[in-house]
Amino acid sequence: MIGLFYILLCWVAGNALARLTGDYVSGNIIGMVLLFVALRMKIVPAERVRPAARFLLGVMALFFVPFGVGLMISYETLLSHFWAIMVAIVASTVVVLLTVGWTFQKLNRKDDARTP
Repeated sequence: MIGLFYILLCWVAGNALARLTGDYVSGNIIGMVLLFVALRMKIVPAERVRPAARFLLGVMALFFVPFGVGLMISYETLLSHFWAIMVAIVASTVVVLLTVGWTFQKLNRKDDARTP
C-alpha cells in the first residue's frame, strides 16, 4: 500500500504546484512528471510502486465511466457542434502524426549516423 501512497503524494503535489502556478499545466501531468523523476532518481523505489501501478492499470477502464456519462448528458451540445468537433479531431490527428513522424525521422538519422 505504500506504492499507492507515493502515487497519491505525487498527484497531490502536482495539483498543488498547478494551483500555485496558475493552472497552466494540469496537476495530473505535473504529478506524473514528479513521480517519473522520483523513480528515475531512485527517491521512490520502483518495487514499492509497481503493485499499486499494476492494480490501477488493471482497473483503468472504470476511470472512464464518469466521462462517458458526461458525454451522454452533453449529447445535444456535441451534436450541435458535430462538424467543428470532427474538423478538430481530424486536424489534431494529422498534426500529431506529422509531428511524431518528423521526430522519429530526426532521431532515427542520429542513430544511423552513430552506427559504424
